[in-house]
Amino acid sequence: MNKWLPLNLKLQKLRAKLLNDPYYRLQSGEEVQMAAELGLGIDANQATVDDWLRLPGLSIHQGRSLVELSRAGLVFYCIEDVAAALGLPVQRLEPLKPLLNFNYYDNNSLDKPQPINPNTASVESLSKIPFIDLSLAQTVVENRLAAGPYRNLADFQQRLKLPGDAIAQLMYYLRFL
Repeated sequence: MNKWLPLNLKLQKLRAKLLNDPYYRLQSGEEVQMAAELGLGIDANQATVDDWLRLPGLSIHQGRSLVELSRAGLVFYCIEDVAAALGLPVQRLEPLKPLLNFNYYDNNSLDKPQPINPNTASVESLSKIPFIDLSLAQTVVENRLAAGPYRNLADFQQRLKLPGDAIAQLMYYLRFL
């Protein structure tokens, strides 16, 4: 019966399941594809056991193994790496590919941004942050002086009327104290 639901109704039902249950385990390749369309993604290099368990066909032992390997320093660059770590043929994991992201994190990098507190930062230090030009830096300081300190990232976004994609870039450079 469920197979014949219109796609948008299926997406709505899956969205409701995902929103209501953060541990919802996807049931099929079709649900994996729909979850990816809804914006769900799992970073293979920072995934928790619970993240891995959301994927159909993976056991708790496999999830734990992947997390332990990742914590020990193994970096997954592609679905083939995950398959090799689990001793599985890559074809078995191929349906999971739409949800998996393979981001690389260099823990020894000297280029790690040092977050700046926008509640105490000067216009000059704010303007050194990528994505903040001199005009925005001045607006940040003026707003802070007029309305008080920013409570958090959401407050910062709302008060400055910044779009979500801008906040997505800035959140790595700001720390609210």
